[in-house]
Amino acid sequence: MYVAEATAHGGRNGFVTSQDGHLELKVAMPPALGGDGNGTNPEQLFAAGFSACFHNALVLVGRRAGLDLSGSTVAAKVGIGPNKQHGYGLAVALSVSLPVLDEDVAKKLVDAAHEVCPYSNATRGNIEVTIVLG
Repeated sequence: MYVAEATAHGGRNGFVTSQDGHLELKVAMPPALGGDGNGTNPEQLFAAGFSACFHNALVLVGRRAGLDLSGSTVAAKVGIGPNKQHGYGLAVALSVSLPVLDEDVAKKLVDAAHEVCPYSNATRGNIEVTIVLG
């Protein structure tokens, strides 16, 4: 259906570009990892992509169910740290706000979106993903 293309130049201390020219960002290590923080980082980009994709999955399943998702948001936190294989791994926490839905309906919608979202499907069984309704 669609393929995105991006290229990194200089790793975590360089820049990233997309093939279509819409994305051109300076990349820098965050201070917590010893960098100067004068740019975005892969974890922020992953958080932006996951939150946008998950929110769209919510909208899709909500529309199919005839639900009102007015004022809904999805925020993502992506953490990086050492893993058991002496490398590094990610963990994701999604915070979903569905202010006009009651909690039981919201929970069912979030569960359905988690099955539909490509990011959820790509990360399932690979990294810890927690979802909190708030």
